[in-house]
Amino acid sequence: MADGRDVETDEELEELLGFLRDARGFDFTGYKRSTLGRRIRKRMADAQSTSYADYRDRLETSADEFGALFNTILINVTSVFRDPDAWTFLQHEVVPEVLAQLGPEEEIRVWSAGCSSGEEAYSLAIMFAETLGLDEALNRVKIYGTDVDEEALREARAGLYPAKALDSLAPELREKYFDANGAQFSFRGDLRRRVIFGRHDITRDAPISRLDLLVCRNTLMYFNVEAQTQIVDRFHFALRESGFLFLGKAELLLNDADRFDVVSMRQRIFRRRPGSQPTPYQPTGVRIRPGSATEVKTVARTRQVRDLVVDGAPIPMLAVDADGIVVLVNSQARTQFGLTAGDLGRPFQDLEISYRPLELRSLIEQATNERRSLRINGTERRVGEEQQYYDILIQPLMSAGNPPVATSVTFTDVTVATQLKSEVKRVREDLETAYEELQSTNEELETTNEELQSSIEELETTNEELQSTNEELETTNEELQSGNEELETMNEELRVRTEELDAARVFLEGILSSVGAGVVVLDRDLRVTSWNSGAVDLWGLRGDEAIGQPFFSLDFGLPTDSLRTVVHECLDTGKRGTPRYVASVSRLGKSLRCAVLTSPFDGDGGGVVMLMEESSDDASARPRQA
Repeated sequence: MADGRDVETDEELEELLGFLRDARGFDFTGYKRSTLGRRIRKRMADAQSTSYADYRDRLETSADEFGALFNTILINVTSVFRDPDAWTFLQHEVVPEVLAQLGPEEEIRVWSAGCSSGEEAYSLAIMFAETLGLDEALNRVKIYGTDVDEEALREARAGLYPAKALDSLAPELREKYFDANGAQFSFRGDLRRRVIFGRHDITRDAPISRLDLLVCRNTLMYFNVEAQTQIVDRFHFALRESGFLFLGKAELLLNDADRFDVVSMRQRIFRRRPGSQPTPYQPTGVRIRPGSATEVKTVARTRQVRDLVVDGAPIPMLAVDADGIVVLVNSQARTQFGLTAGDLGRPFQDLEISYRPLELRSLIEQATNERRSLRINGTERRVGEEQQYYDILIQPLMSAGNPPVATSVTFTDVTVATQLKSEVKRVREDLETAYEELQSTNEELETTNEELQSSIEELETTNEELQSTNEELETTNEELQSGNEELETMNEELRVRTEELDAARVFLEGILSSVGAGVVVLDRDLRVTSWNSGAVDLWGLRGDEAIGQPFFSLDFGLPTDSLRTVVHECLDTGKRGTPRYVASVSRLGKSLRCAVLTSPFDGDGGGVVMLMEESSDDASARPRQA
C-alpha cells in the first residue's frame, strides 16, 4: 500500500509541475525531485494544504500564492564577492588571460547566470573596473545578469542594498562604487548602465553567445544529471574559444575533460578548450505740525489706515521692538499661530512662535546686528497630522543712518508650492525610473535579439551535429554488420574446436579409465591434478578428495614421504625414474607391495606422472608403463 501511495504522490507532483509550466511558464521538471518535493511540501504546510490536488486548487484561486511558492523554491542565497579566495584568483589569474586574448578596443562580454538579486553581477563590474580602470571598463565591459525570479531581478535592477549586505566589501570599494541613499546604498549609475538584467531560464532559453567569462555559481547543483548536462552544453556553446567558466564550490565538470580544461579545481574555474509689520513710523514726505485739529485728524486717519492694512495683510506678520517686546501681531498671525491681542507687550521669548517651527530669536538678533534681511525658505510646521511649509522673512525696521527700532517677521505659506515641488520631484524620479526601465527594456530587447541570434547559431550547429551524427550512425551500422559477421565466423570456429576438445577429453578419459594401475599426475608445485579410477580402486581415495591437494600431505595407505626424493629427482632432471617398491596398505586394509614408476609430464606447465600398481613378491615383476 505504501508503494502505491508513493507512486500516486509522484504522479500528483508531476501533474503540479506541469500545471506550473503551462500556467506561469516556469519549468521545474529538470530540478532534483527530492529537493523540489521538499520545498513544495514546506509551502503546502504553510498554506495548510494536505495534498497536491488541494494545493493546485489554491494556486488557481490565489494569484499571490504563486509568488509565495516561487520564493520558497527559488532560494536566493548570494552576497558581494562571495567566497573571496575564488574571486581573488579570478581577478589575478583569469582576468589577465581574458584581456590578453582580446584587442585593446574589443568588447568584454560576461554573463552572470542565476544572478539572484544582482550582487554577483555588480561584483563582476567592480572587479573589471578595478582591473581595467573605470573609464576603460565603461567603454568595453558588458555584463548580462539573468535569473528566472522576477522579484529578485527587480531588486537587482534597483541596485539598492542595506549596509549589512556590503559588509564583505572593503570600505574603500564601497565608498567608490556605492552611493548612500538613506539607510541603503545604491550602485553607481555610470557603471550600472554596463550591467543588463533580464529573465532567462538556463534549462529552456537560448544562451547568450560569444562570452569571455560565464559565471554560474551554486545553481547547477539544484538540477538533475540530465538537466545539468543540457545546461553545460549550452554554456559550452555560449563561450568563445578559450572562454572561462566559473562554477560554485559544490559543482564539478567530471565528464567534460574533452571540452573544458581545468584552470583551478579548488576554485572551480574551467576554460573552454580551443574551437516676512514694521513698527509704526512716520512715512517719508508726511510732515505734521502739532496743534492743528485737521492735522491731528489726518495723523489719526493715517495711523488707522496703516493699522488696518497691516492687520488685514494676507500673510501672518508680527513685529518685535529692540527690547524683545511684541509690538504687532496681525489677524493672520493670530489665526494661524494661535496668538491673541493679549500677547502684545509680552516678551517675544515667552511665545511658542519664537522657537517653533524655527528658532527665531537668534535670527532676529543676527538680522538686527547685521542690519540686513534674512530669508529662510521651506520651514516645516506640523499641526496634528497636517504639514505646513513657510518662507520666513526677518527684516530690521530702521530709518537711514539710525539703528533698527524693531524687527518684522513675516510668514509666507508655501505649502501648496512645496507640495507641488515634491510632486514634481516625485514625478521626475518616476520619469527617471521609467527612463531606466525603458533603457532596461531596450537592453533586454538587445539581449533577446542576441539570444535569437544565438538560437539561430545553435540551430545551425545542431543541424550540422545531426548530419554528422547521421553519418556516424551509418558508419557504425556498417561496422556492426561487419563485426556481426566476424562474430559468427568466430562462433563457428569455437564450436568446431569445442567439439574437437570434447572428443579429445572423452578419448583421454577413456584411456585413463582403461588403465588398471593407479595413475596420478602432479604439477610443478606437487599438487594433484589427475587421479584416475585405478588410484581410486587401489587406495579408496576419491578424485574430488585428492585433486588440488598437495600430494605429500595425503594420507591414503602409501607412505608418500619415501617417494619424495624420487619425485623431486624426476622433476629436476626431467627423466623417467626406475621403479620403486614401497610397502603399502590398500583400501581394504590389506598389506601390499606397491611398485611406483615416475615419469616427467611435459604438458600444462610441467610436472610428474606417477604409475602405481600392486606388485607380486617376484622381484622380476615390473609395473606396466603409462
